[in-house]
Amino acid sequence: MKLDWQSRIINQNKFRPNDNRSAWQVDRSRIIHAAAFRRLQAKTQIMGIGLNDFHRTRLTHSLEVSQIGSGLLRHLEKQHPDFTHFPDPSLLETLCLAHDIGHPPYGHGGEIALNYMMREHGGFEGNAQTLRIVSRLEPYSDGHGMNLTRRTLLGFIKYPAFIDDLWHTIPHHDPQRAFIKADDWRPAKGLYKDDKATFDWIVAPLSDADKQRLGDFKAVDEFRSKTSFKSLDAAIMELADDIAYAVHDLEDAIATEQITLKEWQNHALPALELVQCEWLSDSNLTERLFLGSEAQRKDVIGELVNLFITQSSIVHTELEFENPILNYTVELPHSYQHLLETLKSFIYQRLIRASHMQQIEFKGQKLIIELFEAFACEPLRLLPETTANVFRLAQQQNGNTHRVICDYLSGMTDEYAFKTHQRLFSSNS
Repeated sequence: MKLDWQSRIINQNKFRPNDNRSAWQVDRSRIIHAAAFRRLQAKTQIMGIGLNDFHRTRLTHSLEVSQIGSGLLRHLEKQHPDFTHFPDPSLLETLCLAHDIGHPPYGHGGEIALNYMMREHGGFEGNAQTLRIVSRLEPYSDGHGMNLTRRTLLGFIKYPAFIDDLWHTIPHHDPQRAFIKADDWRPAKGLYKDDKATFDWIVAPLSDADKQRLGDFKAVDEFRSKTSFKSLDAAIMELADDIAYAVHDLEDAIATEQITLKEWQNHALPALELVQCEWLSDSNLTERLFLGSEAQRKDVIGELVNLFITQSSIVHTELEFENPILNYTVELPHSYQHLLETLKSFIYQRLIRASHMQQIEFKGQKLIIELFEAFACEPLRLLPETTANVFRLAQQQNGNTHRVICDYLSGMTDEYAFKTHQRLFSSNS
């Protein structure tokens, strides 16, 4: 029997008279009303720039990714009118809105800290946590999260292999060191073995050959491997996320004066001169970003977003998959991909990797490690009642109790993690 991509892992008989929503619209509704989605409003997109009311939170970033994703889909549908395998607009909105709900407190610092503490228990990674939240943790159903459709869940999987396999060499752990080296403990991007049953259900409609191809990966450094393929839906969402990061985060950084004209001239312009993109030569990009009015800056930001959307197209993947959802992806021409990567690299190097930003990440990293150690030491004493009950159940079933603590800490906002740390460790609390 052909398995339906609109099916859900459990059948819930909901009393919804005259509910004319599609399956994809139902999924979007469940995301919007989820606590994990609401918590994004208390997590900043770029740490350290929330000093005024301009800065983007993870929530506003997700709304922008959704808007860009919708634009990409409309463009691709117009460009490829005979292509019949595009995701429904509501499905894509769902993916874009929720792509960051697995984001832990303190950004990448928190992610590194949790991955380090989970080094012997399956690791931690933000995208893996997103799938875990929507399919396991969010209390809409009994044990199956939001009970979303199979194709929606597949779209959340950007890295379709298990962290245990992708993290091919775990870094040496020196208990004598006071601090950990962040680059060593950056997570391999994949899924948790704890969620294998969910993953197996999601990919059940695929042939054995497609399942094997989908999980292909290759080593990228001495510790980690990376997967090579994802669904078309995930690819569109990922491109929308990249555009929002490269363009709107740049807008934030300029508006909040985290990036100066001098830095742009010294570091961005030399790299942009190597990009063979006709738009750049006629855009007056520097003048409109830094020297003009706010309206001019917003205008050129809009031009950049439109540029990347309208240059995108559907292409075949490197391997021949049997399922069309896997056999196609979305790409930019080389010159425009080069432009996008140049802007992303500039933001990463001059803002994310700036010393004052890294100091904030380091502080958050240390805070999360200390919280994990405290809760792991006396979980039934310190965990809230509902989480303590989950911990007891995991104990009884010989499950991964460390994953329960990790789930609890990763769901915190930055402020809540800070206040919890103060209660436990501060003499002034």
